Amino acid sequence: MSKKSLVLLVVTALTLSLAFAVSMSFAEGTSGPEEITLNAGGKKPAVFPHKAHQDKLKDCAKCHHYQDDAGARVPCGDDSLDKIAKCDSCHNADFPNEKLRTWKDIGHGQCKACHTEMKADGAPTKCGACHPKKAS
Repeated sequence: MSKKSLVLLVVTALTLSLAFAVSMSFAEGTSGPEEITLNAGGKKPAVFPHKAHQDKLKDCAKCHHYQDDAGARVPCGDDSLDKIAKCDSCHNADFPNEKLRTWKDIGHGQCKACHTEMKADGAPTKCGACHPKKAS
């Protein structure tokens, strides 16, 4: 192997290693928090174990979506994780569908439906599983 080929091979290997390291750190940085408290200021906040859902479902698009330029809902995939915004950036008092304006509406719609479908797999369906009583 010539010296020029060896240098090219080393530079290519280093470049690929760096690209892999950056993509892995980006992927780890987009996984979100392990746990989220939804509606923290409300009477009955829901504790959402985000990481446990990621580990079990392995498909971000089950919950996450974004709006394309035409206004259509598009499920997020690995290639569009950077388009995920905070839910309430769209789902708020101005959202056109009144049934999807609040965390309660979304949770009681999407989350309860999924938990009902996955009940046989151990998904909790009782209110207290998501809405634990506050310690006094």
